[in-house]
Amino acid sequence: MSLSRYRNPVAVSRIRVQRTEAVLVEQYGSLVRLAYLVLPATIGRHRRLLMAHTLVQRSLAKVPGAAWRRPRVPAPREAAEGAADCLRGELRVVVLRAALDVAEGRSGWLRRRTALLGSPLPIVVGLRLLPLSGGPEDPTTGRHLARVTPAGRAAFVLRYLDGLPEDLVVGVLRAASAGNPAEALCRAARLWDDVGATVACDVAPARPGEWDACTVRAQPTDLLHRRLRTRLAGAALLAGLAAVTALVVVDTDTTRPEPVRRQTSVSASQQVHRTPPGAWADTSRVDFTAWPARGERRSDAELVQRAVAAWARPTGSPARVSTAPGTASDPLSGSPQLLYAGEVEGRTVVVLYDGRRLARYTEPSRQERGAAALSLARVDDADVTTAAAITVSRSGASARYLLAPWIAEAGSRDLLRPDEAARDLNVSADGVTERVPGVPAGSSCDRRPVLQLRSSPRIVEDHSFLLADLGGLSPAHLTHTPLPGSHTPAARQPREATGGAALTAWSRTACRLGDRGQSAIRAVNLWDFAEQRLPGGGGSAVWSCSRSVTWRGGSDVAVVLRTRNGGATVLAARESDSAACSRFGQHVVAQAHWRSPRGDWYILAAGSRAVRGLDVTGDVTARTRGRTLAEPAPRTAETLVTGRLASGDTLPAIPPPRAHPDQS
Repeated sequence: MSLSRYRNPVAVSRIRVQRTEAVLVEQYGSLVRLAYLVLPATIGRHRRLLMAHTLVQRSLAKVPGAAWRRPRVPAPREAAEGAADCLRGELRVVVLRAALDVAEGRSGWLRRRTALLGSPLPIVVGLRLLPLSGGPEDPTTGRHLARVTPAGRAAFVLRYLDGLPEDLVVGVLRAASAGNPAEALCRAARLWDDVGATVACDVAPARPGEWDACTVRAQPTDLLHRRLRTRLAGAALLAGLAAVTALVVVDTDTTRPEPVRRQTSVSASQQVHRTPPGAWADTSRVDFTAWPARGERRSDAELVQRAVAAWARPTGSPARVSTAPGTASDPLSGSPQLLYAGEVEGRTVVVLYDGRRLARYTEPSRQERGAAALSLARVDDADVTTAAAITVSRSGASARYLLAPWIAEAGSRDLLRPDEAARDLNVSADGVTERVPGVPAGSSCDRRPVLQLRSSPRIVEDHSFLLADLGGLSPAHLTHTPLPGSHTPAARQPREATGGAALTAWSRTACRLGDRGQSAIRAVNLWDFAEQRLPGGGGSAVWSCSRSVTWRGGSDVAVVLRTRNGGATVLAARESDSAACSRFGQHVVAQAHWRSPRGDWYILAAGSRAVRGLDVTGDVTARTRGRTLAEPAPRTAETLVTGRLASGDTLPAIPPPRAHPDQS
């Protein structure tokens, strides 16, 4: 029956509402997924999920009025289907516009309602709702999504998850007031190239059981502290009521002096972003963005503003400014995130983060003389390990560290003594460790202390890892890739360097950690790529490639030959800014001069698992079909080793150091 036969406009409107609701229910899952992935990950998965449902449910009231108009003639089935498609598009635009407003900070209603109620409607009390793992909830995929603009994430969902054609995606983005739809589509294409294989396994539109933001798992909140928080909230409410009553009774002066200084401080402090304390346990982006503001002076607006001002005007600030290698020195733009503000060993320390750099602002104590200091370091693309600690204070060779909120256990161990257990560290309530001894400059290699940390199971990353202080604001992450064999990962899959074999390997090369000569190293991986029987009664040796990566993407590669019996260690090769020993340079060949216990000199060479043969040319010539080679040669012999790969290609050895390496 045609709607035009109804004379009651209320009945017509009711039927159209029902049809719109039917379309909304049909598309509800995809709309919630669109809103969920467009919203910023920094607000946490639980709040983001509830906010996505709120935006979709509110879209029914925001569909343009044309959807409710009464038709003049009965519509055929094709027209009805076309109207349904049009309504789906309108709902998609409304939801996307609302999600973009929230992601870009333009949604006043939802922001005020969130501040008032603590969570947007619908409200869930006593439970945390989290989408199932997989697809966009994969940690790696989540980090890639978080780095893309909200419009780029929207284009990614519409084009590659919902399967819309490019012209329709551009039209939806333009209708939702997204800036530069063409650029957003290009960003989505690059994102799909990075994470498409991972996401496609779980969220392909045609697959049954696709990743769905409406399919969630429920887990309780912090049951142990819930009662305590309730009591504290009640006490705070009573105290607030008492304070308001006192003001009403006492303050009868209607003139009220103007609090100029306080007004300025509060306004300035609002320019600094503060992450909620529990956000780190409810987000797919576990890095510096999840750090809450800590420290006993985090509420000191004047102190925080001095730090922000020093960063915003580094050239005109009286503070001494130092910049780590590869770090941009441009002034602060936008609102930074406050990570810490407090007293450490008599000095005032403020740590800020702007999404790509850390800034440590330090003011001397009253007994000390001198200006404040500002240290900048690049930390973009940090993760659960490289964002786990910040050096907040140095005193001689020792240092104190501010640990991430997801660190459950902290200790210190000596890399040169792999059989000794890690020593527990005392950590304050604000996350600052006790003083950790370091290595004095110019001292002999008798110890190499590192941090051994364990992450909390609340982020599903319950594992231990090592961090080495190499002079930067953030310590370097140490990993290990074992020899190829049964039950060992491929060369592109490093492991945490906390196992027995990893600690033993690092104990033989730890003294070379200080040879990097930089303070911007992000991670160092030690890859054992070959084992060789040595001639002349030398026993066996392991070829290891140590690769250190800086925050700017540069690298330093060093190949070391270490004997099994604890004898000589040879620095065989060294190269900078190379793909060698990485996932993009998994084929390695190296050579070294070596003296046997009997005093004879040899040319030793080895290759990784893809090497099928080795050729030696120059003052000495030799050829072998295996992965290792040992050929008698004078120490001064000039040779060149080339590996033959299984593919038929050849690979030259990594260049040796300019001078003949030491054998010590």
